[in-house]
Amino acid sequence: MKEAKMVSSSSSPSSSYEVKIFSECFIKPQTIAEKSNEPYHLSPLDHLMLSFQYIQKGLLFFKPSQQSDDATKPKDFMETLLQNLKDSLATALVHFYPLAGRLSTLKTENPRSHSVFVDCNDSPGAGFIHAKSELTVADIVGSKYVPLVVQSFFDHHKAVDVDGQTLSLLSVKITELVDGVFIGLSMNHSVGDGSTFWNFFNSWSEIFNSQQDDNNFCLKNPQIFRQVSGPLCRLPYSPLDESIGQSESPDLKERMFHFSSETLRSLKSKANLDCGATMISSLQSLTAFIWRSITRARSLSNDQETTCRFAVGTRIRMDPPLPANHFGVYTSLASTTAKTGDLLENVLGWAASKLHQAVTEQSSEKIASEIDHWLKSPFVLQPDQFSEPNLVHMGSSPRFDKYGSQFGMGKAVAVRSGYNSKHDGKVSAYPGRDGGGSIDLEVCLLPEFMEALESDHEFMSLVSSS
Repeated sequence: MKEAKMVSSSSSPSSSYEVKIFSECFIKPQTIAEKSNEPYHLSPLDHLMLSFQYIQKGLLFFKPSQQSDDATKPKDFMETLLQNLKDSLATALVHFYPLAGRLSTLKTENPRSHSVFVDCNDSPGAGFIHAKSELTVADIVGSKYVPLVVQSFFDHHKAVDVDGQTLSLLSVKITELVDGVFIGLSMNHSVGDGSTFWNFFNSWSEIFNSQQDDNNFCLKNPQIFRQVSGPLCRLPYSPLDESIGQSESPDLKERMFHFSSETLRSLKSKANLDCGATMISSLQSLTAFIWRSITRARSLSNDQETTCRFAVGTRIRMDPPLPANHFGVYTSLASTTAKTGDLLENVLGWAASKLHQAVTEQSSEKIASEIDHWLKSPFVLQPDQFSEPNLVHMGSSPRFDKYGSQFGMGKAVAVRSGYNSKHDGKVSAYPGRDGGGSIDLEVCLLPEFMEALESDHEFMSLVSSS
């Protein structure tokens, strides 16, 4: 074990609690899959994602000794847990072999072109870190606002996907708390989207709980990979050599808001009734509600525009449709803009119908046309091109089975995320821990806007305490 070291304030948020790193290593696939000997070529959409930051999501668990009369000594428990996590991770990487690689560039001449691929041969593997903190589970879930120190529970703080040349494409950080364990995953967004991320998390859990370290272990939802033998696009420049601008996030307040299944049914019913429809979903209704609420909290003038943007999964929209366990990035961004006056003066259904229309427009033809347009005039997407004034961005999805990942400690207590990709107006939707269709929203806002949101009776009246 390496000598324990403190996480410095320059690489993570400052806090009265410190996170000490006790060991770091790399985990390689247990065996070398035949297909991993060949380059895993990035698709055009994967290339576009290279200027995004790593996905950072994790699960908080109670240690078993806090839930039962288990007499296992804490030290023995953690040593056993860490070894089992490493062993099962090595097996999981056989099934998700690109996550053990590094990004590299394939260069060709006559004509000169570049294409990014994952090199699974010349790589030390996925990162694995064991850290400790004097925090308790109650410090995390009992706090009104998500403590900044949670951002220290993840590796690759502020990392951008192009950094995958030198950084691991997947890094696992296990933070031991006084009475709990946090398992934080950081995954390069250019090789996988949220669906791939949670498929990996759940598959790793499945292998862990099977207590099998056989690389021939059959997953319930095995990954399907693209069957290609060469570059999927050729660019006139090397994406990995391009400079990606970094902008510091302002000081934000981050809070979890819970919406019960009953509240969501009521919102959905109201939204559909407002516009005489039946096709508006619960998530679209909730997104419309939070868009209106945040816009009110910002006290914008009636003639100012506000935009609501959200990611749409495209696997089922492809022609032919792709299965949910197809590895890679298959998302598109849908958005709709409105004048503040129109958004707030009209009924909930008016906003929800605009969001629904934006979703229905994400057809396979539209997606293919946008990719073709980019291939004809490729460019590096800079973070400032991704931002818009008065934006509300709904990310993640309550459809991902986030509480399905268990590692011998029972059901997770909570889902939390890292620093990456957060800004004023960023909202992430998670399934409620109690299930039944409930949803937790992780809302990030400037302090003055958060205070206004919390003072909004219409908004808070629909928020549940649990």
